[in-house]
Amino acid sequence: MTIQWFPGHMAKAKRQVEEKLKLVDFVIELVDARVPISSQNPMLQEVLGDKEKLILLMKKDLADPQMTKKWEEHFAAKGIPSLAVNAHEAKDIQQIVKVAKEIGEKKLERLTKKGVKPRPIRAMIVGIPNVGKSTVINRLVNKKIAKTGDRPGVTTAQQWIKVKKDFELLDTPGILWPKFEDEEVGYKLAAVGTIKDHILHLDDIAVFVLRFLKDHYPDRLVERYSIDLDVEDIVTWFDEIGKKRGCLASGGMIDYEKTSEVIIRDLRTSKLGTITFDFPDEG
Repeated sequence: MTIQWFPGHMAKAKRQVEEKLKLVDFVIELVDARVPISSQNPMLQEVLGDKEKLILLMKKDLADPQMTKKWEEHFAAKGIPSLAVNAHEAKDIQQIVKVAKEIGEKKLERLTKKGVKPRPIRAMIVGIPNVGKSTVINRLVNKKIAKTGDRPGVTTAQQWIKVKKDFELLDTPGILWPKFEDEEVGYKLAAVGTIKDHILHLDDIAVFVLRFLKDHYPDRLVERYSIDLDVEDIVTWFDEIGKKRGCLASGGMIDYEKTSEVIIRDLRTSKLGTITFDFPDEG
């Protein structure tokens, strides 16, 4: 199965990024700290090419902190600065401004030597939908400029935003790619809520989550649901979770859709602990 779509506004956004890239000094790319590679749009990487960038590992409070540290080391080894960010922490927002200024000032120094007149630092902020871009922008300017929401893809147009006197940001719509060649990438993005829930079946996402946790975070499953991991039958796991969480239909039968919703909600609200789905040795 190949998961694919390509809304018209995303094709337009891609063209706009290509056109405006030459106007900025560097790019601030937002990825989800739980899926740092899966949430990098490969189509966007092609457009950005060798453009200097700062990677923000968003929603760090939901990701495995040990894995986040490894990701920061991974990007540093590639010569790409990165910051783990919780958009609701003031110190993280201040750190973004500090590092962005450092990157921008180095670029402006080189331009000044070439005779370019002094001007504000300019950065383009990019990322796939629902990664927290609008929230970061609003925190950077300390007022509501960008629209936020729990629906993927709220921002639909480009806009320049002044961040105090430090630098100017060009906001762009979140851009998904035409299709996921790797089915697992689609499931990872669906699990963390990046793509809309109706694109994949909830029970398929829940099965993916349970299997992933069994392989990488088995203790979380035992702690949360007290299931016997020696039993390989996924239906038995659903039955156990459904019973414990009261997901019952008429006649006392297990309601598997409700059980799937519980598993996915527990994951997204950290009831299963901090989880990371991508590992640096895979990126």
